[in-house]
Amino acid sequence: MSKLLKEVQESVEAIHQKSAQQPTIGLILGSGLGDFADEINHATYIDYTEIPHFPVSTVEGHAGKLVIGELSGKTVVAMQGRFHFYEGYTMQEVTFPVRVMKGLGVEQIIVTNACGGMNPDFQAGDLMIIEDHLNMTGANPLIGPNDKELGPRFPDMSTAYTPELIELVKSVGKEQGISLQQGVYASISGPTYMTRAELKMLRTVGADTVGMSTVPEVIVARHMDMKTIGISCITDMAIAEELEPLTHEQVVEVANRTKPTFKQLLRSVIEKV
Repeated sequence: MSKLLKEVQESVEAIHQKSAQQPTIGLILGSGLGDFADEINHATYIDYTEIPHFPVSTVEGHAGKLVIGELSGKTVVAMQGRFHFYEGYTMQEVTFPVRVMKGLGVEQIIVTNACGGMNPDFQAGDLMIIEDHLNMTGANPLIGPNDKELGPRFPDMSTAYTPELIELVKSVGKEQGISLQQGVYASISGPTYMTRAELKMLRTVGADTVGMSTVPEVIVARHMDMKTIGISCITDMAIAEELEPLTHEQVVEVANRTKPTFKQLLRSVIEKV
């Protein structure tokens, strides 16, 4: 047994001691959306510090708790706050909770984020279904020894975001009257926002949005054959020719304004997934 698998099992055992519920859907809640987990019924809140081998979230607006309970008729486990490469964690540490979710029984994972929009047809406040991604972080969470019990050495990423889940989210959006964009998400390491030249490069190679998360978690989810869907909240426009100074507070403010619609979409998706 690999060290990674042993640590995953120890984390799962510690969580089982606090909650007997068996989640089948995992939620990773990005900036401004953490309180969505407070809508979970019969919830057990577990601080990340209480889970062996879990990192601790250091970003403002990330509560740092695992929440397990019932939502929209399903048993879910939600991360109130995620981990980022720019916090100094390794990619393996960033994605460790995804492996724990799989160990808890999660079959499908919904990953959300706040990001910058580069497609001129988008605007701040839009929600975007991630159709595909560009890993521009310069790293990959699967680098290093591979444990076959966790997944294959060379996982296929041709459908990193599960096509039937993409169609489901589109259908839910139509039913709920929620306008949804679709596009390619580029993941960078951060913590700096992009220069004009970098934004031009990303747009040229096909990115519609840019952010500092999500892709590592999706890579690991696919490594373990979990179905995945990614939904972004576009909090600012990162168009090179129109670039203005940006702060994290501005990002959170727009994410908060979009929150009611985002929550409505997530509740309906979870009900139908």
